[in-house]
Amino acid sequence: MKAIILFGHGARDNRWREPFDRLAELWRVQHADLPVELAFLEMMQPSLEEAVTSLGALGATYITIVPVFFGQGGHLRNDFPVLLNACQKKFPQIALSATPAVGEDPAVLQAIVDFGARAL
Repeated sequence: MKAIILFGHGARDNRWREPFDRLAELWRVQHADLPVELAFLEMMQPSLEEAVTSLGALGATYITIVPVFFGQGGHLRNDFPVLLNACQKKFPQIALSATPAVGEDPAVLQAIVDFGARAL
């Protein structure tokens, strides 16, 4: 079974995660047959490991991790690969893969341009 993890940075203020919760809910509405979990690098739960554990318990055998970051900064270049590698070792029965940061996708960049244009 395939599943997806939407991976964000995390923050001290719990309101910061509200758009992530809405994003996960949109996924559930539009892709009800593919489980989704949120995961956070720091300061919020669940962690990447906890999200993989949860999806694995549902029967996921292939999980794609989507970093919901604007770009490939230090966290994605340095911290994320360590977490991903640890999960791959802990869950060898689950194939884990990761996409580039969402902010590197031309369609996402265009959506931001369109948002700005609508604001004028």
